[in-house]
Amino acid sequence: MKMALESKELSIPHLFLCPISLDLLTDPVTLSTGQTYDRKQIEKWFSGGNITCPVTMQKLNDTSLVPNHTLRHHISRWLLSRQGMNQQIMKKKTAKLFALKAVIQSPENSQPTKLDVLQEIKVLLAECDTWQKVFLRELGFFPLLLRLLLQSPSFGSLELPELALDCILLLLPATSSHMNSVNMMKTESNLAALVLLLDQGNIKIRTGLCLLLERIASSPETQELSATLGQNSEILQILVSLLKNVSEAQSSEGAMRAISSICSLERNRDRAVREGVVDAIVFYLSNPGRQNVSVALSTMELLVDVENGKKALIESSNGIGVVVKMVFRVSFEQEESEHAVGSLLTVCSSSMEACEKAVSAGAITKLLLLLQSQCSMKPKAKARTLLKLLKSI
Repeated sequence: MKMALESKELSIPHLFLCPISLDLLTDPVTLSTGQTYDRKQIEKWFSGGNITCPVTMQKLNDTSLVPNHTLRHHISRWLLSRQGMNQQIMKKKTAKLFALKAVIQSPENSQPTKLDVLQEIKVLLAECDTWQKVFLRELGFFPLLLRLLLQSPSFGSLELPELALDCILLLLPATSSHMNSVNMMKTESNLAALVLLLDQGNIKIRTGLCLLLERIASSPETQELSATLGQNSEILQILVSLLKNVSEAQSSEGAMRAISSICSLERNRDRAVREGVVDAIVFYLSNPGRQNVSVALSTMELLVDVENGKKALIESSNGIGVVVKMVFRVSFEQEESEHAVGSLLTVCSSSMEACEKAVSAGAITKLLLLLQSQCSMKPKAKARTLLKLLKSI
């Protein structure tokens, strides 16, 4: 088994390997030095504080990443050929894929016909490995499926958007290389279709759309679209409603992650507060069984950095109390505690009312327990500062 794996690795052309991970490039990008890396790996290198090219160690004055479309195309072709397919089989397979595209694209084909093709594509995607999906994206299936999804409200049935969304999520790029195609959602008609699906879709569609929104808002290729979504009152109100709907756990958790990603963009935070996101997060945190507590608390910490966010948390009937409970729990997570303490420190630093509410909710005891725990120095430093502040009132 090991020998077979080594043989497979040795068969990969050297130029197709990322110099950092030594794995096959999935999203090749080139630096100003001319060296090509996988986007995820080089972004991780830069996020670690490095400002040099890993291969040449040359200091970079420009850290911009240029997509290497030519190399990605060559890799896609090689990935098909490595599976032992001769030229004739490759042509047949590609012709079949183009035929499937043509059926979806044609306005003359009926909904049942398109449903059959979507089902075929879904099965194909479920059986594809990562590299075959790269090839399918190169053939333009991702924007095609997205257009079909956004046209689906006119069909009057949820079957087509559900199946189209299944295919989109299976084909969703692991990196940002093909995400710019979702910018088509910025148009007024496509936004209206998105709102309609998010509002009137079933649980599966709503959950899937939340996953798509999360991915859009976290991609550097779609920051303008993220801003458009984050300023859309209807979308935010629907997400708030989903977040507070405890009877639909899946869509509620998806809404929490989508809201968090949207709020990662600073210009979206004030609007999010005005649409009731702070109160919704308080409600979410106050209910048992929640799965994204750390995500919710990190979002709260971002929102209370906005003046309206501070006010919303203080004025929430049990907002401060709910966050205090998150400072230290029996099965506490370090990240949760850090975000909870950070949120309280922000609001208490500028509000005596917040300090009084925090003390009444038992913040001092929680902070002392946190300081005695095995958590790292960063949350403890915040806890000491907050404890000193609360003891001074």
